[in-house]
Amino acid sequence: MPYTVFHWDEREWHPRREGDPRLVSELSDVMTRSRANLYRYPAGAVGRRHSDPVQEEVFVVLDGTLTIDLGEPPERHVLGKGSAVVVQPGTVLQLRNAGDEELVLFIYGAPPVTGGADFFDDVP
Repeated sequence: MPYTVFHWDEREWHPRREGDPRLVSELSDVMTRSRANLYRYPAGAVGRRHSDPVQEEVFVVLDGTLTIDLGEPPERHVLGKGSAVVVQPGTVLQLRNAGDEELVLFIYGAPPVTGGADFFDDVP
């Protein structure tokens, strides 16, 4: 089929990895030339600080407030609902929900590679 429709109230959510409070709803399974997923970050949740050597990524805030540390040394940015940030390959970044409400993100990346990221110590 040349398209897939996803309804919010029918999405399946699961932890990003064991012990991780972030939840992911994967869209990438039906994509061939890029990757995309929906993420739910509860208050206080922090992603791993990393850089991807190949993938260009777009982060769109659907609900809540995203705090993102970009570059080395890190520069902190706070993005509200409807905001987006485009990150070029090789850029060190860390995502967090420093707010009191759930953060919901749409994350898109191309090309559709996985693995190969470099990981760094968290930003306080």
